[in-house]
Formats: sequence, C-alpha cells, structure tokens
Amino acid sequence: MSYPPFELGKSRYDLNTYWGRFLHFMNIIDPRTLLVNDKKLNECRQLLEQYESKTLPANVTDKELWEAQKTVQAIVHPDTGKKIFMPFRMAGYVPFGTPIVVGLLLPDPTLKQIIFWQWFNQSHNAGVNYANRNATQHTPVSKFAIGYLSAVTVSVSIAVGLTMIIRRAKSLPPTLKNVVQRFVPLPAVACASTCNVLFMRFHELYDGIEVLDEKDKPIGVSKVAAKKALTEMAMARAFLPVPIFFFPPVIMLAFEKNILRRFPRMSLPLNTLACTLSFGLALPMSIALFPQKAKVATNELEKEIQAKTNLPYVYYNKGL
Repeated sequence: MSYPPFELGKSRYDLNTYWGRFLHFMNIIDPRTLLVNDKKLNECRQLLEQYESKTLPANVTDKELWEAQKTVQAIVHPDTGKKIFMPFRMAGYVPFGTPIVVGLLLPDPTLKQIIFWQWFNQSHNAGVNYANRNATQHTPVSKFAIGYLSAVTVSVSIAVGLTMIIRRAKSLPPTLKNVVQRFVPLPAVACASTCNVLFMRFHELYDGIEVLDEKDKPIGVSKVAAKKALTEMAMARAFLPVPIFFFPPVIMLAFEKNILRRFPRMSLPLNTLACTLSFGLALPMSIALFPQKAKVATNELEKEIQAKTNLPYVYYNKGL
C-alpha cells in the first residue's frame, strides 16, 4: 500500500469514516508487533523524536516513519507512556484470545468447563480493559478489582443458567438442544463483556476524564465526556462477541454434515480456524465503530470546561 506524507500523531487513513477506522485498527492490531524487542521499540521512539525535533536524517522515508509510529502505538499506552503487557495489547487480543474462544465453543461442555472458560475469558477481558483504559486520572486498583469480580459473576451466572435451562427443557429434541447449546456463549459473553468494561471503568463517571484541544493539550476534566466514552466502549464491547460466537458454530454445523463425518479428528483444527478468522475480523470491526480520539461539542460539557476554552469542539481519548 502507498504511504502518504507522514504526520506525527495522525493516521494514514481517514478516521472520520468507518472504513478508514477499520483499516487503521487492522494496521494497529498487526500481531507482528508482538515480536518487536526493546531495542527496535527504542529505535522507533527515537525516530519519532527526531521527526518532532526536526533533526531527522534525510534518508528516512515516510514508510519508515509510519511503521515506527504504528509500532509505538501498538505497544505503548498513550496516556502513561509505558509498555502494555503483551497479552493485553490489542495486537495480542486475537492470538491470546482465540484459544479461550475455542474453549468457550467446546461441544457439550461440562459445568466445570463452562465456569472455567467464562472465568478465563472475563479475566483476559478485564486485563485488556485495564491495560487500555483512559489513564489520565489515577484510580485505585481496588475499584478495578470490584469491576472484575462483578463481570466474572455475570458471565458465569448467565452461561450456567442458560445451560441448565436448555438441558432441562424436555420439549426440545436432543439434536436441537445440541444446536442451541452452542450459542449459549454468545449472550453470556456479550452481556459480561459489556458489564466488564462498565464495571472496570465505572469510576470514570465520578472522577471524569481529561478533555484536550487539537494539539492534545489538557483543558480540564469532564464527567460528561466520561459518560460518552463509556457508552461508546460498552456498545463496541457488546458487538464484539457477535461475529466471534455466531459464525463459528454455524460453520461447524455445516462441516458436521459432510467433512467431519469422514474426518472427525478435523473438528478441533477447523473450529480453531473458524474462531481465529471470526475473531480477527470482529476485533477491528467493533473497535472501529467509534473514533478512539473522539470529538464533543464544548457547549455540551460542564460550565467549568466552557469557561476554559473558546474552541467549539474538544477531544477525549475513550480508550480501546
């Protein structure tokens, strides 16, 4: 793909459109960035610092600058400037999350398996939500712990409850029970993922988040912006599980009618492949629903914020 002239802090793509944001996040979640070592990361940071200070060597290309910025954005938290733990990076969400999805979609699971995989999934989600949170305001870890326990309780309760209802439904034929059982993770994970991000970041409604000008300079702290950020995050998280937990069961049911009858040992590899492809598309599709750096009209915010700026719009980082 062609590389436009480099702009620090900007994207190669038009973030005002859904397709532009989709391509942007497809670029950011590139799993190859997981292999970048500290030496390479420091080189990328140095390259961007040289660009900003106008001391960049003449032979550096736009492609090198865009790739350097992509690497830094994929690894470093925009608010703290610290490296994000690898399994909790957006680039690691699919590689580390796919085995969990496969576990959630196991055919005819036991209650112990359901509880374990729902707990494991929400633990991973909690880690991702915490690592990619808006960190402009300090928050005690205890508040995140309460959110984590609440999300695990919701996911396990819904999954176990629906499973027991289906298994005790005498009116459902065994074949239909088996089909319906495969879709139990969808409502359980969709509800729990939404609750997870709300519980983990609920404190932002009371503490607020920073709003910024076009040059990312802080203007003040707004609870209204926090409410907007959480609403957008919750909607994105609710959508994320739909492609992941809907398409693999449908694909596997189609395979069971022909391929898996002749090659039953292909069940796990095919299930893993279907989950990986669905997950790989679902993640950028969901996080691209709303801009990461969102814009809000100043007159919608608190009077304290309006008194500090004459700008018609200000910005906030909603997190990922």
